[in-house]
Amino acid sequence: MDRTNSVSSKEAAFLHVTNPQNNGIHLEMQGTNCRQPQNSNITGLRSPDSGENSDGKWASRLLIECATAMSEKDSTKIHHLLWMLNELASPYGDCDQKLAFYFLQALFCKATDSGQRSYKTLISVAEKSHSFDSVRKLILKFQEVSPWTTFGHVASNGAILEALEGEKKLHIIDISNTLCTQWPTLLEALATRNDETPHLKLTVVVTTSIVESVMKEVTPRMEKFARLMGVPFEFRVMNGLNFLGELTKDSLGVQEDEAIAVNCIGALKRVDVEERRAFIQMIQSLRPKVVTVVEEEADFSSSRNDFVKCFEECLRFYTIYFDMLEESFAPTSNERLMLERECSRSIVSVLACDDEVDCAGDSERRERGSQWSVKLREAFVPVGYSDDVVDDVNALLKRYRTGWSLVLPAGADDVGIYLTWKEEPVVWASVWKP
Repeated sequence: MDRTNSVSSKEAAFLHVTNPQNNGIHLEMQGTNCRQPQNSNITGLRSPDSGENSDGKWASRLLIECATAMSEKDSTKIHHLLWMLNELASPYGDCDQKLAFYFLQALFCKATDSGQRSYKTLISVAEKSHSFDSVRKLILKFQEVSPWTTFGHVASNGAILEALEGEKKLHIIDISNTLCTQWPTLLEALATRNDETPHLKLTVVVTTSIVESVMKEVTPRMEKFARLMGVPFEFRVMNGLNFLGELTKDSLGVQEDEAIAVNCIGALKRVDVEERRAFIQMIQSLRPKVVTVVEEEADFSSSRNDFVKCFEECLRFYTIYFDMLEESFAPTSNERLMLERECSRSIVSVLACDDEVDCAGDSERRERGSQWSVKLREAFVPVGYSDDVVDDVNALLKRYRTGWSLVLPAGADDVGIYLTWKEEPVVWASVWKP
């Protein structure tokens, strides 16, 4: 069975939300008394386009220097570097200018202790400015040019289909913010199975108001698509949660005769760091036949009490992401600008909000695959992907430009597979069983 998830028009109705009109924090340097410092050498700084800065590292150097000054509480240097970055940064420039712009927002919030307030503003703007149609077009375009999200969908769908083969009553618990993007192809695969088409219950867990509003549009489309495919289907959206740590076994309505699959795409990072083991144990209590986990490969957790180290890791990760966007989209692409603006909310949350679980109820404290593996091994056993699933993922990657590759486990202790961009791991996917 060819399970490669090609993005087609029928899937467009299920594409997940990003922040298509995420207005940035307007930096008012007067608010921090950031006038041009006396005796400053700013006028002697070479242009980012000059030979001295042609390696594309000027933004990283200035941003890390500013983060270090904040850690050392050097107010004069902080003001000087914030002013300098404000002069050089632009959301419409090259990759370095964009990184400078979005990380400057977080540094400004950190310097003025306005992270929580600014984060709430970003959330409010996102809630008011997006629509289902704009979300659909944006994510369809993103999936067309990059496998960043579809990689996890193909890997997880393949693992779920294999684990639930022959079962008559399926219950997939979808703990993600993907707005059902991956499920149309799975429904189609179930409809074309040789044996009797099983009954599928899909429970989607929602914790943010942004996702909740779009799910109102997704629900009838999912139900209609299931009818067209001839799959007996029950669809439920679980909302009203303030954060994922509130999720319980009883609230999920699991039945004894159901074969359970738990799908976690970008979900574990949204749980408070201190509650993650308990959350994994809650998933274990569901007695699932399979658990699929997909997370971005970054560590904003272990360094959360060291601002400079956390800043460096955050900058490393988003430098890769912005580079990927730059090479995947046309320079004048509105979709690219929208995706870059969407990152600002995460960056502000990680670097400028004191609480690990932000004011919207979700954490942004990513961990690497090796870190998640340690926690997951306490409740589950890792399962390798079959050759068929690996072939499906490789077939998916061939549709995209050069630079993308799949990395398989190198040894017996390695878990999961990695999507890499220019040999840098960016997304980790894994399969687990009790």
